[in-house]
Amino acid sequence: MHDKDSYRAHLKTASERLAGARIDRPAREARHLMQHVCGKDAAGLIGIENDPMPADQRGRFFALVERRATGEPYEHLTNEAWFYGLAFHCTSDTLIPRLDSEVVVDEALARLPLGRDVKVADLGTGTGCLLITLLANHPGLQGVGIEQSAPAAAIATRNLAMHNLSDRGHIETMSWSDWAGWAEMDLIISNPPYIRTDVIDTLDESVRAFEPHVALDGGASGLEAYQSIIDLAAEQMKPDAWLVFEIGFDQREAVMALLDRAGFNSISCRQDSGQRDRVVCARR
Repeated sequence: MHDKDSYRAHLKTASERLAGARIDRPAREARHLMQHVCGKDAAGLIGIENDPMPADQRGRFFALVERRATGEPYEHLTNEAWFYGLAFHCTSDTLIPRLDSEVVVDEALARLPLGRDVKVADLGTGTGCLLITLLANHPGLQGVGIEQSAPAAAIATRNLAMHNLSDRGHIETMSWSDWAGWAEMDLIISNPPYIRTDVIDTLDESVRAFEPHVALDGGASGLEAYQSIIDLAAEQMKPDAWLVFEIGFDQREAVMALLDRAGFNSISCRQDSGQRDRVVCARR
């Protein structure tokens, strides 16, 4: 029988607590939270499982477990999210980068020319995950993230520095309607707010209660941010530059119609790994 104060015993207690709170994969999440508190990788934790867990670690661990049991996202507890194989600092001031958005980066990279200097902008950059992933995967790229939330902009700036990309990218704290760089960009990417206002209250608790509504709420139609960006892009983007949007699963036709009416061409849509419409691209 394992000692009641061992890492393994506390891991079992935490797993049961998370299972009772209906958290998916409770044993996995409990183990990852323990690794975070202990500063151990998977092998390192296995190596100490039968040792007594120090009281200070135990207190911090179960505090995180209780927060997770209330629905607070794992990424907010560890202040870290992974996207496209890269780690990003993440807090409640930003949306959590998600796997579904990786296809948006794929589509943008496919449209960036090689062999010459290229400029991109990420509108509503949040953590900076879209911008930073593009910079990390295209060595000739220069980029800017536009973010009106000062706390989110600070996080994006921190993430640029963390990935040693501050020499090729920077963050400007302003709204995209005040930004003057449209005509300089070869590609503009954005995951704007696109959830209808009347749907916000029906979202999963982990999203509704813990992620910033300003980054979620797309107005009564869910299309207000798209319309704003498209109108500005139609007036100011240079010919042949690309616009790449993340969209909601049911917004393909509406967003493509907005682009068509604004005079964009080469309009296309691609699905994510779950076969949901996820990204719309168009050329000025």
